[in-house]
Amino acid sequence: MGTANNLPTVYSPDQVERKWYHYWKDNGYFTPEPDYSKKMFSIVMPPPNVTGALHLGHALDNTIQDILTRWHRMQGYNTLWLPGTDHAGIATQARVEESLAQQGISKHDLGREQFLEKVWEWKHLYGNTITDQLSLLGSSCDWSRERFTMDEGCSKAVREVFVNLYEKGLIYRGNYLVNWCPKCHTAISDIEVEHEDHDGHLWHIKYPVIDSDEYLVVATTRPETMLGDTGVAVHPEDERYSHLIGKKVILPLMNRAIPIFADSYVDQEFGTGAVKVTPAHDPNDFEMGLRHNLDQVVVMDNNGNMNENAGLYQGLTREEARSRVVQDLEKQGLLLEITDHRHAVGQCQRCATIIEPMISMQWFVKMKPLAEPAIQKVLDGEIRFVPERFTRIYINWMGNIRDWCISRQLWWGHRIPVWYCQDCGEVICSRTDPEKCSACESSSLIQDEDVLDTWFSSALWPFSTLGWPDPTKDMEYYYPTSVLVTGRDIIFFWVARMIFSGIEQTGRVPFYDVNIHGLILDGQGRKMSKSLGNGIDPIEVIDKYGADTLRFSMITGVTPGNDVRFNWEKVENTRNFANKIWNASRFAMMNLQGYQKIDVADEELQLVDCWILARLNLMVQEVTDHLRKYDLGEAARELYEFIRDEFCDWYIEIAKPRLFNPRDEREKLVVQNLLNDVLQTILRTLHPFMPFITEEIYQNLPGHSQSIMMDTWPGMDETKIWPEAVENMKQIMNAIRSIRNIRAEFNISPGSPIDVLMLIPDPGLRQVFMNNQSYLAQMANVGKLDVVEQLDKKLEQAVSAVSSLMEIYVPLEGIIDIEKEIARLNKELKNVQSDLSKAEAKLQNESFLSRAPEEVIAKEKFKVEEAKTKKEGILQRLRIFSEQ
Repeated sequence: MGTANNLPTVYSPDQVERKWYHYWKDNGYFTPEPDYSKKMFSIVMPPPNVTGALHLGHALDNTIQDILTRWHRMQGYNTLWLPGTDHAGIATQARVEESLAQQGISKHDLGREQFLEKVWEWKHLYGNTITDQLSLLGSSCDWSRERFTMDEGCSKAVREVFVNLYEKGLIYRGNYLVNWCPKCHTAISDIEVEHEDHDGHLWHIKYPVIDSDEYLVVATTRPETMLGDTGVAVHPEDERYSHLIGKKVILPLMNRAIPIFADSYVDQEFGTGAVKVTPAHDPNDFEMGLRHNLDQVVVMDNNGNMNENAGLYQGLTREEARSRVVQDLEKQGLLLEITDHRHAVGQCQRCATIIEPMISMQWFVKMKPLAEPAIQKVLDGEIRFVPERFTRIYINWMGNIRDWCISRQLWWGHRIPVWYCQDCGEVICSRTDPEKCSACESSSLIQDEDVLDTWFSSALWPFSTLGWPDPTKDMEYYYPTSVLVTGRDIIFFWVARMIFSGIEQTGRVPFYDVNIHGLILDGQGRKMSKSLGNGIDPIEVIDKYGADTLRFSMITGVTPGNDVRFNWEKVENTRNFANKIWNASRFAMMNLQGYQKIDVADEELQLVDCWILARLNLMVQEVTDHLRKYDLGEAARELYEFIRDEFCDWYIEIAKPRLFNPRDEREKLVVQNLLNDVLQTILRTLHPFMPFITEEIYQNLPGHSQSIMMDTWPGMDETKIWPEAVENMKQIMNAIRSIRNIRAEFNISPGSPIDVLMLIPDPGLRQVFMNNQSYLAQMANVGKLDVVEQLDKKLEQAVSAVSSLMEIYVPLEGIIDIEKEIARLNKELKNVQSDLSKAEAKLQNESFLSRAPEEVIAKEKFKVEEAKTKKEGILQRLRIFSEQ
């Protein structure tokens, strides 16, 4: 049996949390083995970047996963939460290159092999930071199964998938227009490009028509790309230009003849209705170029500088070339006008450099054959998105998907398993490194220099981590996984790719549910970013307040798919909530001296006991229902309100007399058993949300098991739900609140007993109040209580509170000095009127309204409303006295 002596006066999370995490881990509670006699629940952790650090987004994502994992484990499921990290190609290589640059070394100085050794060293040095931080958060994942996207098993899976797709003709190599980042020096996929609106210009340029005095005017946002123009397009139905279709223009500055052709892609209303076509530097122009067999002239190099095809402009940056081109067009009288134009500009998600569309030899995955079954599985309901609105977003995106560019011009990553024979030109795609050419047996083979997009290996995560392509026990038992938890920002990067990869490679979906949460924003509703300086380090929050407080403060207010604001007030409130649980538990333990387990009969229960047991069972059911729907924020709210308000503020208080001054030993034992049972049920229900504090308290209560995380999830006991008791107790609590409000409004000291008259027409409810007068005496310091069916006469100098079921009267004579109270209220009224006048004057001052920030104006408006409410309350109390 535990006593309060085992719990310190003040809760210290730092000591408690590390102790219990090691205890759980050392006892193997996170490490399951396949067991076909049990239901299975499995979840794979979205792998964070191996050299990254925990941010609030990770903290929220992993808190949600841990709540679901702990909940299922307590429900008796064989539960696996599999952790791991991602090699994060571009991000990690960039970090290592920056580190080497500080030493005056470039990757080219080292060469590929030595550079990769440096990256592995970096990985070993910093790779454990984020996993250590996830442990501090309380993540109950199986670290013995931890994976890395470039470990031996995952690398084997990557090769297997690449070769499978290649052999089916679903992977191909070709010249294609890609998004090229001149800073990262690699192609990136469409969804790694972020589009932001910029203020720019439209340059209207005259292209002279050959053998004519006419000019064709084109409008462009990028004059420097005109150096690579190979045609001018007009709409086939545009009558302005129908006579020019089939003719040619001279490309200004380059003096090259290029054709005028018709294509229905052209928007007749935009600009002049004539479009310069640069197939090598614009995705739409690229498609038009293919349709009309135009040349592809690349005028920039991989650094984004003008190349030899740019003629006199060779060697200039994009920006310098733009300026020079515009100057030269003006000199030649070919620049008609410049107009302002706001348009979207694509930027690299990693480094914010403006993307350059470039023709480049790359590897691609054919998406149409893979997307169709991935769409169908979702339409058939085999995969469910929560919230459901993301289903439509997913289907629309998959229905319009382009082929996926999977090659990256990096050294860190999975190298493409393709070799080229230097003697006969044979291309060899192989699961193992070939020693000689399969066609001519030459040993002169060179492997493709590129690596695969990081998302290629991440797409295999649900099955590669379980041992695929080998037929492992884990793969057989834990796949498909139960749910994927992820942020709304990577549905396309990751979720869609996992779905089509899982279906294509295993014949099964990778997971059944996709639980999508929003992003964590700052208190003002802005995204957290380095540039705004509004980021919050979750480890700092844990160090100051504890992991339980961080977890619970993030989860409260979360609704599926929606962003959530982080604010320090919520953190402080949650810390206070943790302290309240701690203090309530210490009180319970102090009063469990002499405890012994007994069977409590229903006849031994008071009204408040029936109420708390019924409310406890209903709360457990509500929390369970919310968890089933992935509505974790609502589950947390139910817990918070029940524990803080009903258990701590009401039940414990009303139970005190029977603990301190029981009629007999049996009465005390009944309350002790109820207190212990209710507290243990609360702790078990709260455990997935706040694992550390619940374990610490649980271990000090009578009748505990080896660990709360291995105890059972509470079920609803329908024999312990008494709706009548809940309703009756609700009426008593409402009456107590009304009496307390009267005390506060009329400045009646809480220590002064007051007489109360209650008018209750309903005989049953009248009896409830007469039977439970002690609750009002204890909780509202009611001295004499009269409960009547009707009033015989009007009460003098009494204040009332009226509801649909009762009227409550508190006589004021002899309790307060009415003259003094009237004087006090008039003085307070004067002060409130003064505050109101000042605030209203400010809001009528045009100078103040034009200069003050919005939040200051909002504060003044709140002051006005607050003062008006306060004024009305004072006037109402003064009216009561005047009517007496």
